[in-house]
Amino acid sequence: MNIEQARFNMIEQQIRPWNVLDQDVLDLLSIVKREAFVPSAYANLAFSDSEIPLPGGESMLMPKIEARMLQEVAVKKHENVLEIGAGSGYMAALLAYRARHVTSIEIAPELKALAEKNLANAGVTNVTVELGNGAEGWTSGAPFDVIVISGGLEQLPEAFLKQIKVGGRIACIVGQAPVMQMQLITRVSETAYDTTTAFETNVKLLSASAKPSRFTF
Repeated sequence: MNIEQARFNMIEQQIRPWNVLDQDVLDLLSIVKREAFVPSAYANLAFSDSEIPLPGGESMLMPKIEARMLQEVAVKKHENVLEIGAGSGYMAALLAYRARHVTSIEIAPELKALAEKNLANAGVTNVTVELGNGAEGWTSGAPFDVIVISGGLEQLPEAFLKQIKVGGRIACIVGQAPVMQMQLITRVSETAYDTTTAFETNVKLLSASAKPSRFTF
């Protein structure tokens, strides 16, 4: 496989047509080597338009979803980012190139170790991977400038809203299969939030994510 040709095809045939037009984001996809974060058993799928299996039944998001979330959240160099769901460390690496520091929370010890190894091998030094359940956010280090949730939620727990600064953004995928929405929530004041929907998709729910209560009759 010609890796650079495959990377070019991923960017031009999958990602750009998905309205990822921010040149900085497109350039970043060439800088951060996705193949270095994919389990060796699935190396031939590194640039495919599909989720890639990870240990423990988890998976990497599709490249176009990662890129679109990165574009929508528009991280700046001075900002501190919280990511929920480290996985293989790839999204954390993308965020790290644009942020001051990234704290990535991973519930599975095996994936925490994998993410740390991949980030170290890639020379990414401004990411801290913490072991824990981030389904209700992460209070240590809060409030954050940006929160990215790398997995689906049936609904966003209110705890997250308290963990971003005024002017801060949350990128999350919420809803129920087969129709979920990637939402960008911006805290516009101490009490007000602005929510926009960027696109519809369908992804796996975050491990240990809270299920909304439902009335039964």
